[in-house]
Amino acid sequence: MPPTCRIHITGASGSGTTTLGRAVATALAIPHHDTDDYLWQPTEPPYTELRPVAERLRLMDEMFVGRAKWVLSGSLQGWGDPLIPRFDLVVFLTTAQQLRLQRLRARETTRYGDDAVAPGGARHDAMEDFIAWAAGYDEGTVSRTLAKHQAWLEVLPCPVLRLDGGGELSELVEQTISAARAS
Repeated sequence: MPPTCRIHITGASGSGTTTLGRAVATALAIPHHDTDDYLWQPTEPPYTELRPVAERLRLMDEMFVGRAKWVLSGSLQGWGDPLIPRFDLVVFLTTAQQLRLQRLRARETTRYGDDAVAPGGARHDAMEDFIAWAAGYDEGTVSRTLAKHQAWLEVLPCPVLRLDGGGELSELVEQTISAARAS
């Protein structure tokens, strides 16, 4: 493994970035971080209040950015651009929309419970809004889109590995580690 191993795994919501990030970090025995932990204020319910950009970056810098080895999963396109020079490798996961939305529904059900996300439940409307937002990624109808993600990837100064997030996790981990060793 090179002296530095700073891997950023990104893609649409539900593409598998966090799952792959955790698995790669575990396989390499290095810390894993997720952008959501820095993007959002800790609230109940979660994911309702954004942190200011400067605070996100300060927290990330305090927690891991200066270290030689880490994995960061999630999207930081735009607001996290000061971190770009630190990346040794970026992994971009693309996953079929149907699978992404299925994963997101399952995650929301696990997180909040069947009753809360069912029609009439306390989290139903919020979940449906989130699913609609996530579906807009491919069509370009929301703030974070496939086209914007692709344009961001094109200007990165480090290698970019493009993987299908619908693949077997063990294979995705192996491909990521191989690319990290080569970077």
